[in-house]
Amino acid sequence: MSIDQSMRGFLAALEESGDLHRIARPVDPRFELASVLSLRDDGDAQLFERVQAHAMPVVGNLYNRRARFARALNIAEADLDAHCLAALRQPVKPVVVEDGPVQEVVHQAPFDIGELMPVPHWFEKEGAPYITAGVIVAKDPETGRRNVSIARFRLEGGGRMMAGIAKNHHLAQMAEKARHLGRDLEIAVAIGNHAAVLLGSQLYLELGDDEFDNAGALLGAPIELVKCKTVDLEVPAHAEIVIEGRLKPDDLIEEGAVSEFPGFYVYYGPGIGVEASCVTHRKDAIYQAILPGYAREHCLIGAVSIGATLTRDLKRAIPAVRRVFVTEGGMGRLHAVITMHKPRLGEGKRAVMLAMGSVNLLKLVIVVDDDVDPEDWRQVEWSLAARFRAHEDLIVLPGVKADRCDPVHEDLVVTKIGMIATTRPGDGEPGGRSEFVRPPEEIYEKVRRDLESY
Repeated sequence: MSIDQSMRGFLAALEESGDLHRIARPVDPRFELASVLSLRDDGDAQLFERVQAHAMPVVGNLYNRRARFARALNIAEADLDAHCLAALRQPVKPVVVEDGPVQEVVHQAPFDIGELMPVPHWFEKEGAPYITAGVIVAKDPETGRRNVSIARFRLEGGGRMMAGIAKNHHLAQMAEKARHLGRDLEIAVAIGNHAAVLLGSQLYLELGDDEFDNAGALLGAPIELVKCKTVDLEVPAHAEIVIEGRLKPDDLIEEGAVSEFPGFYVYYGPGIGVEASCVTHRKDAIYQAILPGYAREHCLIGAVSIGATLTRDLKRAIPAVRRVFVTEGGMGRLHAVITMHKPRLGEGKRAVMLAMGSVNLLKLVIVVDDDVDPEDWRQVEWSLAARFRAHEDLIVLPGVKADRCDPVHEDLVVTKIGMIATTRPGDGEPGGRSEFVRPPEEIYEKVRRDLESY
């Protein structure tokens, strides 16, 4: 039995379990749709059946819980991190197929993207609607190797868009290579993807690594790709919509105010112009929207992927590391909790510095023993109260290079903090300083096994 590679298969499963909320009343894509998603940020997935001036429905808040990602990947929630780690270790290469449902309908330029699909206008000070769930496929103009990522696209009218891409983004590096070669960079933007493709696109890999390989491992089968109509690229055959076009590195468009994951407006300056040449989609396509800003789905997509790749990298250097959990409260990017098994003296501090060195965004890292659940803040706080010695376990690093997204950076530097809340060797042993109180083990275990009878 083949694995469903579409987004709509998961929608059907959510509807069957009562986790998909259908909105039948007409909804304005200008601010009203954003308001509904924001007010139901942690609730059911929202399917807007009637979007004003459009025949295409919109779905949002689809992956606003870790459990949703796990369910879409057909695994237990507790296994999500391990599953992502396994996907990094054992990639599954994609396959190219002759055709796919994403190309059932073909629109050749000229066209108006805003008329073909219901792209939401999210926030008051943003200048136009933004595509926020578009998985971008491009190839390095020097090596020809594929890259898969996500960035925001603002509609500029007709087939023109503006791409907002961070300077350290692999896509920005490839655009710069294309500029030096005096050419445009071909791209394709796939909207409405399986969770495996979304998560795979966010893994922190090296430039030249193909994220579709790891997406296939997450899925449990090769990702089926179909060749584009007007650019030399391949895209997920089971996506809902694909926009084909060219990133034009010398065409700079001032962006103005735009939302970012801290929940604030930011002003990054100019973005890069994009000219679309073709749009393909399913006959009954569903537009996927991810609420930007400080929204659960936006934060989680980064948190799950960053946590997985950082766990892999730290475990290679420090075998005592068990897990890196990137928190939602830290915007899915800025705060992390590292669990370690019986770390030796100094290893906790080393883990903090390696984590911050690997992921520039991180600015608060707490290290705990692996008897603490990093997802349970009560346990993490207990660990700080019981095991953290501020005079020697606090790391304060002022004046560290910050990411431009950090809400409190000054001249792109910020102070970073590490907190080591682990036991020292021997602390938990009988007679030690941190020996836990408990009834006799044989009685405790007997009661545990028979607890339902009490």
